[in-house]
Amino acid sequence: MKKQAEQKVFIKEKQTFPLTIKRLGINGEGVGYFKRQVVFVPGALPDEEVVVEATKIHPKFAEGRIKKIRKASPFRTKPPCPVYEQCGGCQLQHLEYVKQLELKRDIVIQSLERHTKFKVGQMDIRSTIGMDNPWHYRNKSQFQLGERDGKIIAGLYSLNSHKLIDVPECIVQQPETNKVTNVIKQIVKDLGIPIYNEKTKKGVLRTIVTRVGIKTGQVQVVLVTAVDELKRKDLLVAEIKKRLPEVASVMQNVNPKKTSIIFGDKTVHLSGKEIIEEHLEEFSYELSARAFFQLNPVQTVKLYNEVKNAAALTGKENVIDAYCGVGTIGLWVADGAKELRGMDIIPESIEDAKKNAKKHGVENALYVSGKAEQVVPKWQKQGFKPDVIIVDPPRTGCDQALLDTMLKSKPKKIVYVSCNPSTLAKDLQILSKQYNIKYIQPVDMFPQTAHVEAVTLLELK
Repeated sequence: MKKQAEQKVFIKEKQTFPLTIKRLGINGEGVGYFKRQVVFVPGALPDEEVVVEATKIHPKFAEGRIKKIRKASPFRTKPPCPVYEQCGGCQLQHLEYVKQLELKRDIVIQSLERHTKFKVGQMDIRSTIGMDNPWHYRNKSQFQLGERDGKIIAGLYSLNSHKLIDVPECIVQQPETNKVTNVIKQIVKDLGIPIYNEKTKKGVLRTIVTRVGIKTGQVQVVLVTAVDELKRKDLLVAEIKKRLPEVASVMQNVNPKKTSIIFGDKTVHLSGKEIIEEHLEEFSYELSARAFFQLNPVQTVKLYNEVKNAAALTGKENVIDAYCGVGTIGLWVADGAKELRGMDIIPESIEDAKKNAKKHGVENALYVSGKAEQVVPKWQKQGFKPDVIIVDPPRTGCDQALLDTMLKSKPKKIVYVSCNPSTLAKDLQILSKQYNIKYIQPVDMFPQTAHVEAVTLLELK
């Protein structure tokens, strides 16, 4: 009994203790062990020796904050953003970029070790593909609005809290999105348009969403409101047109729900075009207000080229692009496919995909609205058997029904594009019943954050 009691050592809240950081966790926090208990410490880096105060105790782990750095990492650097520590939008600005790339590969390895039975040391996990300039890359901002001391603020909620941090100049955003958001804030203040208050549930304007076509210079603004009626709407639109001639599209989205999800179901066209255009290499894409499009166009080209290399199409293959969005990945590989078919659950995305295919003269593509796990079996019954399936699922990973569908339909190759190493690992464990994992190629789509994307090639055994 005594031996068992010795093993049960629990950290107490507010307890202070020394900690050596062993690795970076999947959310960018430092991970260490104090008396065999896992401790997560935001802002701490691998190989650092720190003094930590426990802030939260969970059954299997503890969270802490740095009180003192006794031995700093040689890769620690001063974050250039003035609100970096309050904002929570980035997690790794205090780490040199070369080391960020190395540790992102390690996050993929950790996920595989935690969620699979693979011999990870024998797998081909490649070095992370990074950016030449890892700043000002995001083409879309979604800034919540609030009021403080009679001033309208726009920004992001602080990590794990409901405190809105004003971000007038976000250094991972394209400068144009910062400029447009700031000017619209001023117009809204000048016109006295009521800002929505999350506590009282009163007011109108919730969020300003700004997206820029980096190659076209076109800007789309979506004003997310809590109610249908946008007060002084005509004046607002007139002022946007006058002060921001680069804004090609102004839309209103209505979201009356108590939710952290930005968009509601209803979108109204206010001014200009309903879409903006963006170019990637020889392709141009039409983007409607709610359509998904990659946030880092420079890295998107690298990511899609990795997909194309993995698919290695010869002109004889039937290809399925599951979770196809506006058809970006499918169009990238269409010239090598015999026939390309894609599906997505957002009908507007499918309409955009059809327009994008038509515009590029891609005649071998078919796009339908629906869930992949329902559409693929239907196509198979009609005689369309996929040779290659490309999946680019949300952070939750592939739907179990889609995994089952892929295992039943047995394409020769699956090219899996992942934005979450944990769900990628779980899905690969399931697919490995019938597929060999040839390689995993991490790609850094979001420098300064802990996010890492990966392209995985699987071949039928």
